[in-house]
Formats: sequence, structure tokens, C-alpha cells
Amino acid sequence: DNIACFVSWCAEQCGYIDAGIIPKFALCSDGAAWFSRRGQFQDSSYVPASGNIIFFDWQGNGDVDHVGIVESVVNGTVYTIEGNSGDTCRRNSYPIGYYEIYGYGIPAY
Repeated sequence: DNIACFVSWCAEQCGYIDAGIIPKFALCSDGAAWFSRRGQFQDSSYVPASGNIIFFDWQGNGDVDHVGIVESVVNGTVYTIEGNSGDTCRRNSYPIGYYEIYGYGIPAY
């Protein structure tokens, strides 16, 4: 299970952890489970919105390996901001329903 500190740090800076909108989590699977327990999780077929939390499963084995923040969705492409992406913070993009997307946490902003 991989580390999710970037998303938690961003949430902390915005006051979302104290407000209970996004959990403080270090393991990606813990973040996905938190949203799922609250009925705020959608699978990879979902068309996300800006601010959703995107979870990835790189090996397709059901383990959550990585997490990022959805920046936007344009013409069937999800644009993200991810920490620890090639040892840096960067923007990435994926088609909706991409096979490495595990699902999405939907914060109640």
C-alpha cells in the first residue's frame, strides 16, 4: 500500500481534515475505505468532477496503489494533480474508465 501524504497535506491546508470532509490518511487504501464507508465512493466508470479524489490500482489486483486530486474533466479525459508521481508533483491525464483507475472519493465540499 502506498503513501497518500500529498492529498492529506492539501486537505489539511484547506481545512478539510478538521472539517471532516477529507480524512487524514497515509495509506491509499485507508482513504478509499473512508469514502466507501460513507457512501461517497464511485468506481472507475464514474465521470468525476473537479475536487474528487482519484484512486489508482496499477497492477489490477484490487490494491489501491496511488491517489491524486481531480483538477478537471474535459472531453472524456480526467486531468489530475498527483504527488509522488515520478518523485515530483505533477499534472497527469487519463481517459474516463482507464483500467488503472480504482475509483473516486467524492468529498462533501
